Amino acid sequence: MSNAPDMSIWHLISHASLIVQFVLLVLIAASVYSWTIIFQRHALYKTATDHADKFDEQFWSGGDLHAFYTQLNRQPDLQGQENIFRSGFKEFLRLREKGADPDAVMQGLSRAMRIALTQEQTRLETSLSFLASVGSTSPYIGLFGTVWGIMTSFIGLAKMQQATLAVVAPGIAEALIATAMGLFAAIPAVLAYNRFASTSDTLLTRYESFADEFTGILHRETHARQ
Repeated sequence: MSNAPDMSIWHLISHASLIVQFVLLVLIAASVYSWTIIFQRHALYKTATDHADKFDEQFWSGGDLHAFYTQLNRQPDLQGQENIFRSGFKEFLRLREKGADPDAVMQGLSRAMRIALTQEQTRLETSLSFLASVGSTSPYIGLFGTVWGIMTSFIGLAKMQQATLAVVAPGIAEALIATAMGLFAAIPAVLAYNRFASTSDTLLTRYESFADEFTGILHRETHARQ
């Protein structure tokens, strides 16, 4: 009858020290939350890209800006260039109705679009810092669990008269699980962060380019009316 120790993952985790179990719990929670953010961010960036493509097609079709503004105002939730356009054009109409001079009009609408652009940047970059933190710290958290587990194993071995591989292996194996879990949490988080950061930068560049071009359009209209 074999006296080989049980080396299953669950057995190793259940018999690990409390510190190692706590480290594994933290890493599992971080991994689960990271994947939740990954799925949410993926859906958000896909929607944002689709909205940007649709807006560009409608805006640059050459239609009337007032009619387009009225159409967008009927929509409950605007994002991206839609939000920037509405904020800028709303301020443009408000200041022009008050009889403000062209320079004041341009300053006001530029300020309104900058605020809207900041809002969009915040919306796109929300939770990315958490992915970056998980990607950078999880391996070290896992390494801490490994070091602690190995240290505990060697302390236990020091109390034994005879140390064999069968006695050493379970302690080393349970300690290494923490490092594996740290890498399991970190790798997807790093890949997702790099992908999402690049997508966010691309979208923000599109938003900034539109804001500049729209400012130029309204600048020509304002001075033409003057």
